[in-house]
Amino acid sequence: MKYFIITYGCQMNHSDSEKIATQLELAGHKSVKTASAADLIVINFCSVRQGAVHRALDQTQKLGNKKIIAAGCILPSDQKKLTAKNISIWHPDDYFYQAPLRQNKFSAFVPIMTGCNNFCSYCAVPFTRGREKSRPAAEIVNEIKKLLKNGTKEIILLGQNVNSYQDQKIDFPLLLQTINKLPDNFWLSFLSSHPKDMSDRLIKTLAQSKKIIPYVHLPAQSGDNKILQAMKRNYTVGHYKTLVKKLRLAFKKYRPAWPPLAITTDFIVGFPKETDQQFQNTLKLIQATKFDMIYFARYSPRPGTAAAKIKDSIPANEKRCRAQAINSLLKQQSLAINKKYTNKNIDVLIERISGQFAFGKTSTNKAIQLPKGKLRSGQVIKAKITSASPWCLKGLEKPR
Repeated sequence: MKYFIITYGCQMNHSDSEKIATQLELAGHKSVKTASAADLIVINFCSVRQGAVHRALDQTQKLGNKKIIAAGCILPSDQKKLTAKNISIWHPDDYFYQAPLRQNKFSAFVPIMTGCNNFCSYCAVPFTRGREKSRPAAEIVNEIKKLLKNGTKEIILLGQNVNSYQDQKIDFPLLLQTINKLPDNFWLSFLSSHPKDMSDRLIKTLAQSKKIIPYVHLPAQSGDNKILQAMKRNYTVGHYKTLVKKLRLAFKKYRPAWPPLAITTDFIVGFPKETDQQFQNTLKLIQATKFDMIYFARYSPRPGTAAAKIKDSIPANEKRCRAQAINSLLKQQSLAINKKYTNKNIDVLIERISGQFAFGKTSTNKAIQLPKGKLRSGQVIKAKITSASPWCLKGLEKPR
């Protein structure tokens, strides 16, 4: 049977899709490049965001009489909607430990743990992925060794909360130190971390490990202490600011060479009962912290979560206005930060070639466009930045 996988949600879901593909191949099915050419469609679902739920359900209506199976992060309420459409729910064997059929030969997602024990009041992850479970460290390191042997240039460790990783006596800092000691030349990063578990020891490890790129994604979710408490995030705005200060000071101490550490974050706007003043506190945190990038979402209640029991009191239009306010402030800050890259040299990983241009990312995880020239996907080059916009840099390959 010919199959096609449609993936919604986070990087973990994309990693899972590579493992689902392995199971389909082992069962004798063959991949095709378009849904129209497939006999079987697998939708890797995401119940974590209502927007992703709507897109996935809409997609099922466009697929006609295809055989459709849903897998992934599916809440019971969404399972009912899918089965009402005669869509089967697939619970494959534990593909957390399955070797993936990788789509990218030079950049690899490597899951190190799955699930979450935090039960943030808005989040469905503990209900869709269960409690935290860490992979054996030896298995992770062996997978990375094989990837590096096959030419992989970038390793991205994945988990819902990577910095709570624990395999017997090996915690996340020790795992990072072990991977950093591997002899090959590669970029190392991770997603995603929880501020409450960002210890001083982990911060020092990040700053001292030369293969870890100078980039940290640290979700804040709100800039107001009462909202953070209602979200059950278990930290304060003051603690978050202290972490950012510690991170920047550590990288400045142990890795003073340019570029400086880039920090990105997540925010949720329109959490139940969030007042205008509480939202203004979020804007104040953004102004004070000067993030390189912000990923923000408008709150939507997830069935089964604690927050779903509270009335979704913020009108959709107000949520949209607050999201636009964050985006407007981010645009100003990102442009100011990116302009500092102009005329500087930086390492770049080329991800794809399209037309006369090469597209990739810098070692600080910023999008960049260069003239194609003789560049090819998978190369790591040195580039000189020629211009900057809020969302992208432009540059030229620096002669060797």
